[in-house]
Amino acid sequence: MTEIRVENLKHVYPNGVVAVNGVNVKISQGEQVSVVGQNGSGKTTLVKHWNGLLKPTDGKVYVGELDSQENSVNVLARTVGYVFQNPNHQIFAASVKDELEFGLKNIGLQKEEIDSRVEYISSEFGLTEFLDINPYRLGFSLRKSVGMASIIAMEPDVIILDEPTTGQDYLGIKAIRGSIKKLREQGKTVIVVSHDMPLVAEDTDRVLVMCDTELIFDGAPSKLFATESILKRTNLLPPQITSFMKKI
Repeated sequence: MTEIRVENLKHVYPNGVVAVNGVNVKISQGEQVSVVGQNGSGKTTLVKHWNGLLKPTDGKVYVGELDSQENSVNVLARTVGYVFQNPNHQIFAASVKDELEFGLKNIGLQKEEIDSRVEYISSEFGLTEFLDINPYRLGFSLRKSVGMASIIAMEPDVIILDEPTTGQDYLGIKAIRGSIKKLREQGKTVIVVSHDMPLVAEDTDRVLVMCDTELIFDGAPSKLFATESILKRTNLLPPQITSFMKKI
């Protein structure tokens, strides 16, 4: 069981910009959590500490018993998988199949298990017919699916999805929400960074709201969307059904 603990986290970029300041939070195994906030609020900076892509300037981040400051991305990524917002920052292999296999080989799986997982995950994400194609010949939506599939195939305890529905069509969004549901059923921790409020409201149980580098809210989506002061401060728009219910 992997618990993420953040203790008084501060991150300052080399140019002197403070991106996260004084954040304390704990996420238990199996939780479904959304991280929201306006651009520049610090949400992506925060979650990149959870698989070691960024290291604390001050404070502590623990992934299970691992201190992120003392462990590399390669070590932490076995437990926390991170799916980038832009798949072009993640994909590098010459074919979809190679991309899906890379992480599985990296964690030491045997060929039979690799083949089994690639067959399953490519079917789940509708990628079977594209396995021999270079990912960069695919559209943005499919490239994003390749990036997500490659991480989920490794079966980490924690999966971070950075803006998973951006650039996706209806079928892509449906596949993503189906994947989140299955990950929940498997007891995985799913952390979604998103501006997609219906996704936040319907597919996660807990919301962390970042504003001006600080964590200003930690609670249920229903409570967030009923708290006008937080919505006004962050310019977050509740789902249409929530707004409709308030009006009537």
